[in-house]
Amino acid sequence: GLPVRTAYVAEGAEHDSRLREILSFAADHGIVLMQATRGELDRMTGGSNHQGVALRLPEYEYATVDDIIDAGAQAYRGGLVVALDKITDPRNLGAIIRSAAAFGAQGVLIPSRRSASMTAAAWKTSAGAAARIPVAMASNLNQALGKFAEAGWMIVGLAGEADSDIAAAPGLDGPLVLVVGSEGEGLARLTRQSCDVLASIPISSDVESLNASVAASIALYEASRVRGSASES
Repeated sequence: GLPVRTAYVAEGAEHDSRLREILSFAADHGIVLMQATRGELDRMTGGSNHQGVALRLPEYEYATVDDIIDAGAQAYRGGLVVALDKITDPRNLGAIIRSAAAFGAQGVLIPSRRSASMTAAAWKTSAGAAARIPVAMASNLNQALGKFAEAGWMIVGLAGEADSDIAAAPGLDGPLVLVVGSEGEGLARLTRQSCDVLASIPISSDVESLNASVAASIALYEASRVRGSASES
C-alpha cells in the first residue's frame, strides 16, 4: 500500500534469495525497479541499513486536525488518537504510528515545531503503517487539543509522576486522545493544562522512565482493552 514511485535494488540482487519475494511483488504490481550500486544506495539512503533495497516515495501529505476528528466521529467508541509532544526522534514517531495502527487508532497528531516529522526514518520504522493511518500536523498542539476537547474527546496525558494508573483513567471507552511527551522532559506545562487528566504507567523505581514509543504502546493497549471489554459487556 505504499505510494512507491521507484524501487532501487543493488546490483546482483537477482541472485539473493532473500529478495526474490520483493522482486516478484514489484513485477506483479507494476513497480518500476532500477538497479544501483551499493554505493549509490548508501548515498540515497543516507548511509542507513538498506539491505540492498530502497524505495522512493512522494513527499508526505499530512492530514488536518479536522480530518482526524471527522474520522473519529465515524469510528467505534468515537475515535482514538495519539498526540505527541516534543517527540524529536523520527524512529520513535514511526514506532508510535505502527502501534497506533495496530490498536485501531484513527490518527496521530504532531506539532510542526520541535517535533519529528515524516522522514524516511519514520516511514521505515512504521513498517508500512504510515500508509494506512493519517498523521496530522498542527501549528499549535494545544489549540489542536482544544478542538478535540470541544468535539467531546477526553484528553489523557501520560506523566510518570501522576497518581492515576492509565488502566483506570476515565474516558478510555469513549472519544480519546492519548498525549505522549518526550522521554526526558515529558509533557510541556501548557500541554499538561490542555489535558483532562494525567495518568502514569507503573514501573519499577529502579528505572526512571520508559521510551516514548513503548509508553505509547502500553497506553494504547490499555485503552483498546477497556474499549474492547466495554463492547462485550
